[in-house]
Amino acid sequence: MRAPVRAVALTLSLACLAPAAHADCGGPFDAFVAGVAAEAQAKGIDAATVQGFLAGARLNPAILKLDRGQGTFRKSFLDFLADRVSKARIANGRAAIARNQAVFNEIQRQYGIPPGVIAGYWGLETDFGAVQGKFLVRDSLLTLAHDCRRPDLFRPHLFAAMELYQRGNFDPNRTIGAWAGEIGQFQMLPEDVLTNGTDGDGDGHVDVVRSAPDALMSAAKMLAGFGWRPNEPWLQEIVVPDSLDWTQTGLNHQLPASQWAAMGVRARSGELSTGLPGSVLLPMGRKGPAFIAYPNYRIYFNWNKSFVYATTAAYFATRLDGAPALDPRSPEKGLSADEVKALQTKLRAHGHDVGNIDGILGELTREAVQTEQERAGLPADGWPTKALLAAL
Repeated sequence: MRAPVRAVALTLSLACLAPAAHADCGGPFDAFVAGVAAEAQAKGIDAATVQGFLAGARLNPAILKLDRGQGTFRKSFLDFLADRVSKARIANGRAAIARNQAVFNEIQRQYGIPPGVIAGYWGLETDFGAVQGKFLVRDSLLTLAHDCRRPDLFRPHLFAAMELYQRGNFDPNRTIGAWAGEIGQFQMLPEDVLTNGTDGDGDGHVDVVRSAPDALMSAAKMLAGFGWRPNEPWLQEIVVPDSLDWTQTGLNHQLPASQWAAMGVRARSGELSTGLPGSVLLPMGRKGPAFIAYPNYRIYFNWNKSFVYATTAAYFATRLDGAPALDPRSPEKGLSADEVKALQTKLRAHGHDVGNIDGILGELTREAVQTEQERAGLPADGWPTKALLAAL
């Protein structure tokens, strides 16, 4: 059954509210909203804007259920890839680039970011603008800020959304997006829109929901702000020799690409960028697909901290820019989500920082796995198997 939503009638004497009189999260929702209103005014947002933004605000428990049920990143890289990067999506992405070639040319000129990088995010986030979400952004942000799990993440975006509303770029009762409060064709949070919103079509207005040029230029500005190195590669599929020193692989190790070449690593197509440093990535171990990650690959974690998402987005970008389909090879069977949780518990007991015990094979877990593989005399490729679980 669908979770109910609870409306709040905002009939506040805003001038009488003191910022210190509210809790940062939790408690009665109407009192929480009153606290948000007080803090907004203390930040200099006028009373009419605050009143208009918060009128009719709703707490939506369905948002919390989605927030706690994120299981998609527990999939292996190849399974996640199969879900997100189909032949049809690659074809649609190349067509979207062609339709907006002038905008992509301008992005390349200003920021040195190739079309595939921007279009890759565009496709993964909203299927090139077609699927932008169905939740009222204001209510999503309020619900997640009221929840005490990550209030510091979401509360600032409430005030950014109020500023967007004040500028005429946000309708609190009509602007919809993803459940976590993201807006538009690239699912940017309000602070990101406020900071990076760009008028790409020259109409004097920033609209990241309906204007593809605005959305594309805004996303490019955000990536540039993350530190994208102009006109450099980000990810390249490689062939690795069976004799490679697996302890040197993973994002926590980096060598000049020329040194990787000397160790027998070669590009599957084209040539390695030997003038750059790189890390050898083995998302599913030494028997699965292999990549060299150049410095720009690390920028992907500023967009989404999931290893599997970042690697999928980076690979998708290479495909849109003309790279051939990867060779999946024959990776060893991995662990189930419950087995990964058991592994993380054991790794933590051995003194490793693995973050949350969540069944997700993130970078911290991979680093700990590699250390314990080496200690157990197993190939230290960062891909956990039942053999490692038993050894621990």
